[in-house]
Amino acid sequence: MEEVATKKIELRNLELEDYLGLKEAMIKAYSGGGVTHWNKRAIDKLLDIFPDGQLCVVVDGKVAACALSIIVDYAKFGDNHTYQQITGKETFSTHDPDGDVLYGIELFVHPKYRGMRLGRRLYDARKELCENLNLRSIIAGGRIPNYKDHSDELTPRQYIQKVKLKELYDPTLTFQLSNEFHVKKIIKHYLPEDKESKEYATLLEWNNIYYQEEERLINLPKDVVRVGIVQWQMRLFRNFEALIEQVEYFVDAVSDYKSDFILFPEFFEAPLMADYNHLGEARAIRELAGYTGALRDKFIEFAVSYNVNIITGSMPKVEDDGHLYNVSYLCRRDGTWEKYQKVQITPSERDAWGMVGGSKVKVFDTDCGKVGILICYDVEFPELARIYADQGMQILFVPFLTDTQNGYNRVRLCAQARAIENECYVVMAGCVGNLPRVNNMDINYAQSAIFTPSDFAFPTNAVRAEATPNTEMTVIADVSLELLKELHEFGSVNTLKDRRTDLYKVLLKK
Repeated sequence: MEEVATKKIELRNLELEDYLGLKEAMIKAYSGGGVTHWNKRAIDKLLDIFPDGQLCVVVDGKVAACALSIIVDYAKFGDNHTYQQITGKETFSTHDPDGDVLYGIELFVHPKYRGMRLGRRLYDARKELCENLNLRSIIAGGRIPNYKDHSDELTPRQYIQKVKLKELYDPTLTFQLSNEFHVKKIIKHYLPEDKESKEYATLLEWNNIYYQEEERLINLPKDVVRVGIVQWQMRLFRNFEALIEQVEYFVDAVSDYKSDFILFPEFFEAPLMADYNHLGEARAIRELAGYTGALRDKFIEFAVSYNVNIITGSMPKVEDDGHLYNVSYLCRRDGTWEKYQKVQITPSERDAWGMVGGSKVKVFDTDCGKVGILICYDVEFPELARIYADQGMQILFVPFLTDTQNGYNRVRLCAQARAIENECYVVMAGCVGNLPRVNNMDINYAQSAIFTPSDFAFPTNAVRAEATPNTEMTVIADVSLELLKELHEFGSVNTLKDRRTDLYKVLLKK
């Protein structure tokens, strides 16, 4: 390739005065491909209806590369369309300023300037335009010019797969894949005059992770979410009302900081079991379960009156089937609520109390994103969090109760692993201190914390905030859901995207 000495490279919007240079560059770019150049009338039309969408790179005053686009209401076309249909037979009558997709109708680089990454500049500018216009995605039909050399032995699908795996090189497709586009499907007869591609094309898409479906003045989706944790000191209470008074104290204190969520620990209400300790462990826990309905109703009341979403820690509950479950409630500030039953029951819960495990793992929608709940031992089983992640979970809440530092570290280390492998935040809250006269609850150890993924946008130790060990206190911190979106797409590694789903997957049977 001829070496080019350049003085100035400029990325800007195309102008009609650039037409002769554009025509020359396009003829050179498509030499031998059967693709003709754009006429001046078409360029004039594009500049009239959508000047911001027509981009070029000028090198030393000459057009070296160009990208043309329109906006379409993609639902009117769907994935089965031709180039002529999407461009209105090149009249661009399909351009819709109120559409949702930026459709790339052309991108080429003069052969003399290839190797200078000019195409990447144009792709980056298109992405910036898509984000600024709040469009859902960029879609384009892509040529596969090297397919002509392999069409005798490979189907288009096989060819594309080999290009993805870098076993074959295609000057167009390889470049598009490296710019974060993915192939939606293969289209036949998309561009009939494209003999190099054997009339096949790839339908490519780049998703705008910042897209907002509609503009609202209130109740906008939150980027920054404020999370509050209650690290609860075990103490004896004279009655149920005294415990509720302590609960409301923490809800009031944390909500004063405009928190969006409050998380309580597992079995924080266990002090109420003291009056039944003489009945034996199994009977005492069922007596404690008698408070659960009233306690849940109080949490619902507090969630509304203090305008905060509350994860109630967990509490024993005898369900309609007569079995005893370990249950956590999500009490939303709009007055609605849902429950989660602990799936993985510990040997102690099973043997001492006769508890059974739940069978539902479903993400919860809130006004601050999608959340999941796992109770203590649950978080030591990575399958459960992965099922949540597949449902779009952004924050995982883990109320826990551990007696020793060994037990605590099992929960903590597994919680940190869940944050990294599922690219989400994990918030854990535990109880501290001693509780005399209550079997199975006599000593407690905790250091509540908020964990993050491990990448440049997050703390280097992947800990957003944490409590002082074994001290009653609250922890309040902000987490950014926008950073999670960016991590999913642009992280140093992509632990969710890179899973070998062709080899393994996690399924919920029920």
